[in-house]
Amino acid sequence: MANLAGTTAQRIRIGLTGLAFAFLLVLIGSVISRSGGDPAPPTAAEQEAAAEPNEPLAELGVAPGSTTSETPANNSSSSR
Repeated sequence: MANLAGTTAQRIRIGLTGLAFAFLLVLIGSVISRSGGDPAPPTAAEQEAAAEPNEPLAELGVAPGSTTSETPANNSSSSR
């Protein structure tokens, strides 16, 4: 009967060791996979490009927000 108690304790110990090993293996795999996906920090040129407004139509002068030599006030006064 004493032999049976020792066998049960050994099985529990082996099972818990296996669970701890599996947990550590998954934890290490997660750390490795996350560290490989980190993007590189932006360079100074990328930061300047991101700071500038990106409105190509306004730069060409075809967007409503573009600045032109004629304004609506000039158009209404010249058409009278």
